[in-house]
Amino acid sequence: MPPKQQLSKAQKAAAAMAGGKKSKKKWSKKSHKDKAQHAVVLDEEKYERILKEVPTYRYVSVSVLVDRLKLGGSLARVALKHLEEEGIIKPVSKHSTQFIYTRATAAE
Repeated sequence: MPPKQQLSKAQKAAAAMAGGKKSKKKWSKKSHKDKAQHAVVLDEEKYERILKEVPTYRYVSVSVLVDRLKLGGSLARVALKHLEEEGIIKPVSKHSTQFIYTRATAAE
């Protein structure tokens, strides 16, 4: 094996400067969940949709209304209280954090 050739200081400096030219690592983009655009004010269209669709649901809770009707949680809680007072739905379980309702049948 032949001996290594000695480099001058200028050549060493140039080699050191050339070595740092590698591009930076590109971090992979993770998929982000889009921020939900749920209604926070009840308009006539949403109110009519609640009165039409919710009585057909077998299982009704805040999370169901938020998911299916794109309502905010506080608006969904108010809607459930209103529907219960009207007799459209009846409570199954009333826990402090989760209210579960079902449709009110005509026989009961």
